[in-house]
Amino acid sequence: MIQSKTIILIHGLFVNNTSWAAWKAFFEQKGYTVYTPANPGHEGNPEALRTHIHPELTQTSFEDVVNNIIKLIDTLPEKPIVIGHSLAGLVVQKLVELDKAAAGISIDGAPPKNVLAPWSTIKIVYPVVDFFKGNSAFMGSKSWYQKAFFNNMSLAESNRAFEEIAVPESRKIARDTLLKSFANVDFNKKHQPLLFIAGEQDTIFSPKLTRKIAGRYKAPESIVDYKEFKGRSHFIAGQKGWEEVAEHIDQWIREK
Repeated sequence: MIQSKTIILIHGLFVNNTSWAAWKAFFEQKGYTVYTPANPGHEGNPEALRTHIHPELTQTSFEDVVNNIIKLIDTLPEKPIVIGHSLAGLVVQKLVELDKAAAGISIDGAPPKNVLAPWSTIKIVYPVVDFFKGNSAFMGSKSWYQKAFFNNMSLAESNRAFEEIAVPESRKIARDTLLKSFANVDFNKKHQPLLFIAGEQDTIFSPKLTRKIAGRYKAPESIVDYKEFKGRSHFIAGQKGWEEVAEHIDQWIREK
């Protein structure tokens, strides 16, 4: 049974911790203590970050992101429940593997290095990992976000969401998930409960890929659950109806 009443909400790539504001309020109303840390190089207001790129951003690695959360966890009185979206879904898997969490929820999560991503994923994320761009920051255009994040929203809704959440990103973080052994996951190791959530219309990490990741876990008696939400894009945590996803997570926590 999951005893923890502490939650850490971890943001993925192309956004920062401000994207979790509504979720933080939701879970605090449920009685949890909630933290929403920014990844290194991602601190600040999205609009300001698009104008003035954080000086640490381009040097931030995937391991830096994981260790930043571990540093926070080590100050807490109990192991937290960790919830991560997109790239942070992989962060959740690493934190659970390292026994730093009471439970983990991966929402539209990125695959570990040792799970092959499909061509559909590679096509969308290639502009981020593009090795010809060196250590420059990646800043997706409104049209890229509309295709990758907001694909089932109107153009007006997509543009509004871009203004609210879009930030420059570290190419190093994305590349590390393809190249660094730290981005592997030990699927045979006993672990705390894991819940994988997929959006039916996610064009970055499809439900098929999410099921594939969840299905790789083999440890006997370790809980791995899967839930797919109809009509949801990669922006599942921000688009209309996000409360249904949050309610499902809260119920899952209470039942495990």
